[in-house]
Amino acid sequence: MSKKCKVTGKKAVAGNTYARRGIAKKKKGIGLNITGKTKRTFKPNTMKKRFWLPEEKRYVRIMVSAAAIRTINKLGISSVVRKMRAKGQKI
Repeated sequence: MSKKCKVTGKKAVAGNTYARRGIAKKKKGIGLNITGKTKRTFKPNTMKKRFWLPEEKRYVRIMVSAAAIRTINKLGISSVVRKMRAKGQKI
């Protein structure tokens, strides 16, 4: 199962991690030098969460990110599910 948020569409993105050496200029050094670069992925903070849908009198389990939980708290689960279904997502 992919770690993709069903509400916001957040997913893993590629990036780099940099290995630095030296003493920072503000600590009276000559500056930090990048000595290595390694590929890595930035993963979203997703979790499988259960929400109660009062209109359907049942729970729905959705893979959501932390930002999506705040959105659901703000707008309400009913309106979020309605928007997801309008986009064609199965819930």
